[in-house]
Amino acid sequence: MENTLHNKEMRFVYGETLNELIEQNPNVMCLEADLSKASGTNPTVSSKHPANFLNIGVAEANMISIGAGLASEGKIPFCASFTCFASRRVYDQITISVAYANMNVKIVGTAPGVTAGPNGGTHMCFQDLAIMRAMPNMTVLSPCDCYELRACLHWMAAHRGPVYMQLIRMKQPQVFDSTYRFAPCKAVHMRRGNDVTLVSTGYMTPFAMQAADELAKDGIAVDLLHCPSVKPFDAETLVASANRTGGVVTVENQNILGGLGGAVCEILSEQCPVPVKRLGVPDQFGEVATEAYLFEKHGFSVQHIKQACRDIAARRRK
Repeated sequence: MENTLHNKEMRFVYGETLNELIEQNPNVMCLEADLSKASGTNPTVSSKHPANFLNIGVAEANMISIGAGLASEGKIPFCASFTCFASRRVYDQITISVAYANMNVKIVGTAPGVTAGPNGGTHMCFQDLAIMRAMPNMTVLSPCDCYELRACLHWMAAHRGPVYMQLIRMKQPQVFDSTYRFAPCKAVHMRRGNDVTLVSTGYMTPFAMQAADELAKDGIAVDLLHCPSVKPFDAETLVASANRTGGVVTVENQNILGGLGGAVCEILSEQCPVPVKRLGVPDQFGEVATEAYLFEKHGFSVQHIKQACRDIAARRRK
């Protein structure tokens, strides 16, 4: 399976990896709130490990509370739902039952940001990274491809403590391979350069790679950092890069307030004040639309990434 993951939708890799984890440790549980087909666990997990599969029904808050109860008894529950339901709708249950109690619950938000396109503004959650970052005891992850997803899931199952992870449902371009190992609080250097630092996470990393490669042809050397761990954040690598380049661009499939761009600005304002341009959704709600349309409307397509990098690099040369 490992060498063909990139041919599969991310949600099916999620289900198959949960099966692996259950076989390694029967305490791993798969919890769903009536969206198991969308999450890729029905029939992948439900048919193979029915005793480890619980469909709570359309009751996301109850799913989190049940997950906390299972964790208190030594189980390792993975609770999945659409991102808007897995973060916004159940925020108080996560706060009290999971984070405050420091329970070993893994929360998976599927179809993040613009990838929820056909479901429109009510389901298009642009703030989950921000609100989950603000949660004490919470680790926040956003893997960019199937290999990183699988590595993150294995780490989550072994790690003791609350974790929130974004899960892109569709097939993603291959970024890594089966040798990839996830390291918490560690950025991955995707490209190296001295003209501008570009920081991305999750769904936007393949687009950031494309932008960096195209800019290289124009003589602009991008230092591209992919940050699968949004919290804790690799401040050391970021500051070292910003010191070298003198300017930073961030791009994320989120509101520009409080998520990846927020984390970067918080760190740099204290440790390395340099110009920062944040790309993403400019504090607006979503709508029924394609990813390409929303990229253009909100200004974080590949062309927008390239222009922002050019602008930041030009400041240094003045």
